[in-house]
Amino acid sequence: MKKILVLIFLISSFAQAQYTVNGTMSPTIDTDWVILYKIEGASQKFIQNSKIKIDSVDIQGKKQAIGSFSFTLPENTKVGSYRITYRLENAGFVDFVFNKEDVNFGFHPEYANQTVTFTTSKENMLYKDYVDNISIAQEKLDSIQVAVLQNQDLDLKNEYKEALKTVNNIQKGYLEASNGMYVQPFIKASKRINLPEIIETPEKYMATMIGTFFDPIDFKSKTLLNSAFITDKITDYVFYINYSPDPATQQKLFKQSVDTVLSKIENLSYKKEIIEFLINQFETDTNLELIDYLFDNYYSKLPTNLQDKGFIDGKEALFAAEIGRIAPDFSWKEGGKQLTLSKLNEAENYLLIFWSTTCSHCLTEIPQVHTFLAKNDQVKVIAYSLESDSFGWNSFKKTLPNWHHVLGLNKWENKTARTYNIISTPSYFILDANKKIIAKPEHFKDVKLFFDKK
Repeated sequence: MKKILVLIFLISSFAQAQYTVNGTMSPTIDTDWVILYKIEGASQKFIQNSKIKIDSVDIQGKKQAIGSFSFTLPENTKVGSYRITYRLENAGFVDFVFNKEDVNFGFHPEYANQTVTFTTSKENMLYKDYVDNISIAQEKLDSIQVAVLQNQDLDLKNEYKEALKTVNNIQKGYLEASNGMYVQPFIKASKRINLPEIIETPEKYMATMIGTFFDPIDFKSKTLLNSAFITDKITDYVFYINYSPDPATQQKLFKQSVDTVLSKIENLSYKKEIIEFLINQFETDTNLELIDYLFDNYYSKLPTNLQDKGFIDGKEALFAAEIGRIAPDFSWKEGGKQLTLSKLNEAENYLLIFWSTTCSHCLTEIPQVHTFLAKNDQVKVIAYSLESDSFGWNSFKKTLPNWHHVLGLNKWENKTARTYNIISTPSYFILDANKKIIAKPEHFKDVKLFFDKK
């Protein structure tokens, strides 16, 4: 009898030591799996995945498919910020905190952040309630401020003070309600710095917003560092708040905002992750100037043991053949001589073409390029042919006199072709006299347009 009681006790203890995370998406989407991650710094750690169960429910007389999923977490699951991802494209995810309690929520998959509703978990319910209420109050305060900026004849000082009082009361109330809770640092960090008096000019308004943007955020808080909160704030600050329609001014603002952000981060491991995050963001627009700025001024100055050589080499290779870079060097034999791209000193511009005799489009277009440039002595062509063997190339190159001809064996696996990230032929690169890439025309018509303008 004692053994049975002990067994029942152990089973009961084990059952209570587990936690569940349950989600429902309505309507469902065309995907079978949901993935659970723990957010650590600016990265995500895979925890587990769950298959989506599809059910049909009656909503106002119409059948609608909903998807549900569940995760079981062991007792030793770390407290922290978590994310479920249900769609890899278009960033489909819901963030929540786990603090030793079950978490249940529902959401519309197309508008997850706006529609997510928590039905269990005091932590998540309180924080979501706070976000909803403070957003409405802050939006009302901002609308009063913007109205005055648009029409300075308006007298809305009293309305502003009342709206500000509401915002401050909501902030104070939720800070008190969240005492001892994991979400309190998020509530503290979400506070906007609103001046006690309405601001009269757009310049002062933007200066105040930019100058106080990070004031409420504790960059030493492990809770904030191990969440998406700071990363999201950094994204807003660098890419949206510090904005100018003028490209040159925008580059300066990018550098200034990057400097501001990185000056606030003392944790070197986290700083490394944020630098990598920013580099990846600037990669989206191929902003080489900012990528170089981050590598030269910040990444290279991290302790050697923190620098990821694979990350560095990967980015260098990815952008080796982009506009603004010196063209990656290569050598070839021609007429019994060893020639090197970087040492050529024959023209004002060079047109480097990657092509192939097995490319039907090339066989039509390359002769047209030859005809077009035949009388232009300020342009020298280097025709780099990607081939499996030299048979067809030996014959065809004779129809293209006065060009430099390079045989690139192994076709797509050719080392130089891979360095230049060649994925199709013909691919064009226009170089200046110093072999800096100044243009990458997509088609022959673009090549003509470039040189016709010179």
